[in-house]
Amino acid sequence: MATRIDDCGFWQVVWLDPCAVRPVCVEGPACTVVGWEALRAAYPDTPPVEQPGWWSPRWEAAVAVALAHLLALSGGKRVAVPDGPVAEAFRKALDTLLPAGPSPRNLVLAGPGLPGVSADIALVPRHPQSGEVWPCGAGEVVPLAADVWTYMAFNDDRRLTLAAAGMPDIVRRDDPPPRLPWRPFRPDVDVFLQTLARLPAAREPWLRAIYEHVEDRRYSLPCF
Repeated sequence: MATRIDDCGFWQVVWLDPCAVRPVCVEGPACTVVGWEALRAAYPDTPPVEQPGWWSPRWEAAVAVALAHLLALSGGKRVAVPDGPVAEAFRKALDTLLPAGPSPRNLVLAGPGLPGVSADIALVPRHPQSGEVWPCGAGEVVPLAADVWTYMAFNDDRRLTLAAAGMPDIVRRDDPPPRLPWRPFRPDVDVFLQTLARLPAAREPWLRAIYEHVEDRRYSLPCF
């Protein structure tokens, strides 16, 4: 009925044989679409680091897609990002690919469970069932896979507990310690290039120049 393609770290693909399957009508929706406010409970987040210190391929691909959209919205101008997971995922690539100078545009996290924001560009979740992008009041939005967005917005691997006996009560330590990657984060360069090539903005000379720069130097750029 189907052929499954599994090529190392690439996305797994299943092709259905059109002669072996047929659509079947059902009454009502095939499945209930989870509301935005219940999304965190229904779809757990994906940690960025796997054992034994590898970056999650899910993160590498999801951030690569969002990075392509973010560059297209930047207009070729510097983009400032908030500290924390967002900076770890996006800052090095933005600093490498966009020109140096002031940061006239700002990126912020926005979405269900976070306070409202007013910013140039908002990083928002894409619904895992419907594909809908979180409606935001910011000027422009960059969609990110919901499980990766949820981790960026709410998760903290640090679990602080009292330190060993004999230490003051105010002293605390990580228990267990957070998982640490063995190398800096890098988005998936192939996913980034494929996404960027499909965007209408890729026809603009400045963004086409970025595409060609990454394609020619994919193994030497510090962000990929």
